[in-house]
Amino acid sequence: MNNKIEKLSDKYSAEKARFHKELSEFAQTLGQHITLKGNWAVKGFIDAFKNVYAIPSDTIFISKILELTVFPFLLDFAHRIGYTIESAAHQNLYPDFTFVNNENSEIKFAVDLKTSPISEKRNTRCAGFMLGLHGEYYTDRDSNKNIQYPYNKYVAHFCLGIIYSSITLPAEIGAKKYSIEDFAKIPSVINRFIFFAVEKWRIASDKCSTKNCYYIASIKKIKDIIAGNGAFAKAGEEIFDDYWANYGKIQVETEDGRQRPMDTIDKYIKYKGLSIDIKNKNYF
Repeated sequence: MNNKIEKLSDKYSAEKARFHKELSEFAQTLGQHITLKGNWAVKGFIDAFKNVYAIPSDTIFISKILELTVFPFLLDFAHRIGYTIESAAHQNLYPDFTFVNNENSEIKFAVDLKTSPISEKRNTRCAGFMLGLHGEYYTDRDSNKNIQYPYNKYVAHFCLGIIYSSITLPAEIGAKKYSIEDFAKIPSVINRFIFFAVEKWRIASDKCSTKNCYYIASIKKIKDIIAGNGAFAKAGEEIFDDYWANYGKIQVETEDGRQRPMDTIDKYIKYKGLSIDIKNKNYF
């Protein structure tokens, strides 16, 4: 497969390390900007008549509003560390944000803002993230399809993540119309925030998203997300790239002697004849 992304990453390894450090530190400051006493500072929508409506407990609404509230601080952050941000031109374009170095435009970082609620049944896990396509721009690193710049033009690919607890409001509260004077009484729909920044490959699972099999799914165990301890943590980025470039395309023989698409890391390791010990699947 194309090795340009690895070579570019090696060429600017020092800047990659600096960017990761700065982005991680920035992530830890987000709480002071978007939370108040542990709760989401955003309370609702306001209309021209100064009526305020509570935000619904819907992950699509919450995700978009989080992105809107984080973006001004992200712009300030980029300016401070010497970068310009290019936002995705449309919704399905990867990545959400392209950071371009002001002194050397060859240095680009892909940053996706990812949000996920903590599981209601197991508070050690979240719903997980979709980490981008493993389609044309992924298999053809020079492709411009559905991506801001070809994949191999990025030094590294990062997730800026927000994990939170969702609060389901009683119907009579969620549908209530509030006045500006009652603003402080409006309940927050999310709290218990966890912020992190990590390279995409480090939190990837070996599964595609259940919603759309063209998307790479993340791991779900929160402590492993924060630590970057995904399915490919021991194997490395090169194997992550090769696995997803060939996901479902290579036929491998299973224990019962049948030919099946390669769709697990175990099948990949066996097919490649590798000696990587990956036993802990607790986070998948």
